[in-house]
Amino acid sequence: MRILLLDKNHPLITEQLLTKNFILEEDFYSSYEDVLKKIDRYDGIIIRSRIPLDQNFLEKAKNLKFIARVGAGMENIDVSTAGKLRIQLINSPEGNRDSVAEHVVGMLLILMNRLFIASNEVKNGIWLREENRGDELLGKTVGLIGYGNMGKATAKRLSGFGCKVIFHDILPNLSDEFAQQVSLDELKKTAEILSLHIPLTSDTHYLINAEFINEMKNNFYFVNTARGKNVHTKSLVEALKTGKVKGACLDVLEYEKSSFENLDSSASLNNEEYNDLQYLLNSEKVIVTPHIAGWTHQSKEKLAQFIVDKILSSFS
Repeated sequence: MRILLLDKNHPLITEQLLTKNFILEEDFYSSYEDVLKKIDRYDGIIIRSRIPLDQNFLEKAKNLKFIARVGAGMENIDVSTAGKLRIQLINSPEGNRDSVAEHVVGMLLILMNRLFIASNEVKNGIWLREENRGDELLGKTVGLIGYGNMGKATAKRLSGFGCKVIFHDILPNLSDEFAQQVSLDELKKTAEILSLHIPLTSDTHYLINAEFINEMKNNFYFVNTARGKNVHTKSLVEALKTGKVKGACLDVLEYEKSSFENLDSSASLNNEEYNDLQYLLNSEKVIVTPHIAGWTHQSKEKLAQFIVDKILSSFS
């Protein structure tokens, strides 16, 4: 089988597939249009997020048997068209679930205990103790939306901090020793911390909006390591200003490029969007990281290994 690698990943992908007699070609820089011209030569694609695999692309890929996405989210792929064309979709959410879970806990500890703020103050000669009292995770009710690989790994860690973890998921009967499944209404009534672990779909686009936030009974901390467009930024900013959202931990932003490699340029944002983004970037209530929750040295290797194992299981 001839496979096109469109993004740089851990070298074990190349090393292991070559030993199984797959023919591999790397193309990390060609444009969408240039890749389109040759895509009919390949049986498989291995990608992260560099270019969109839309309907036009997939229909040109006459011989394509599979797409392997090194990661969890599949929103860069026209899943419906792939299904119609009988192209198998492979991803590896198991590979970075642990790094995402640790990132969630790390951001919450930093935010709730004012660690960045206090550290920067001390480094600048400011010694404030009462002003930097923290808020403990112990005893908090954490509501997770989505209980797949990422949600389960996060629940496991947070339960170890003495949190009560509840979750809502579209699939039934997922409760386990770390978290209890509840209705969305029940989650809104009881959660003191809200964390997203969902894909980006038409149903989850702007799931967290003004209406959702206002339906939360408690003022709450918010964590998003899922997708930026799961959240309506303006609604989040307004809730931070009023105190309804006590603080936000954001590894993803609505204004990221589709490749996740950077933010959209300020020129592409209107005035309101630019002001909202600046508020998030400058507020002491907000921690922002550059889409790295699943981005550890260990997860890079695990993501790749799961992809290789799944390809070999299906096509060797």
